[in-house]
Amino acid sequence: MDDKVDPVSQSDPKRKILYLLKISGKAGLEDLSKMMKLSRMGVHKHLADLQDRGLVESTEFRKGVGRPVMQYSLTSTGKLTFPKAYGQIATFALDYIEKKIGKSAVDAVLRERQAELYDKYNTLLKDLDFSQKVIELARLRDEEGYMAESKCFDKKGEPHLLLEYNCPIIMIAEKHWEACFIEKDLFEKVLDADVETTHRAARGDSICRFQIKKKKIDL
Repeated sequence: MDDKVDPVSQSDPKRKILYLLKISGKAGLEDLSKMMKLSRMGVHKHLADLQDRGLVESTEFRKGVGRPVMQYSLTSTGKLTFPKAYGQIATFALDYIEKKIGKSAVDAVLRERQAELYDKYNTLLKDLDFSQKVIELARLRDEEGYMAESKCFDKKGEPHLLLEYNCPIIMIAEKHWEACFIEKDLFEKVLDADVETTHRAARGDSICRFQIKKKKIDL
């Protein structure tokens, strides 16, 4: 039996466990039980099955006195169950383009993709206010496999956040850094905002994190 199980094909509790571990990095049985609103026994049963499949691993964690508790996290195989929209074929194609035509051709391909996404996003965001745009962009990115969420703040001058817990294009971004810069440029254009990338999965961070500020209007 193939151990690489798509989380979409999992029953809901198992899929949710994979999702929560992807976001949190690691979690204990008690934490997962509370987040999922399931009994500890029920969660433990799902975790045992995911461990048997090689998707989840556990380590002992001791905090202060008392018995150690188990902390659960995704294995390298478990991390691969999340969507990677382009993968090896796209990376090979860009490598080939760079070898035969040059770096500028890779940039042109990525920007052509950016233009398509801009048209899609802009159509859906153009009539929304700034905070709603950030929220809707996060929803769209989540649908595309980025496991995205937004955190919007009402305090004046405080940046909104776009958090992406999965990077479907990480195989591309690790070899062709232009993809990250073009993505940031896309966000700035579609949101009419200043965007700062503070964390990048392609640089080894566990998350892609963007600080977003509405552009000031010059009087």
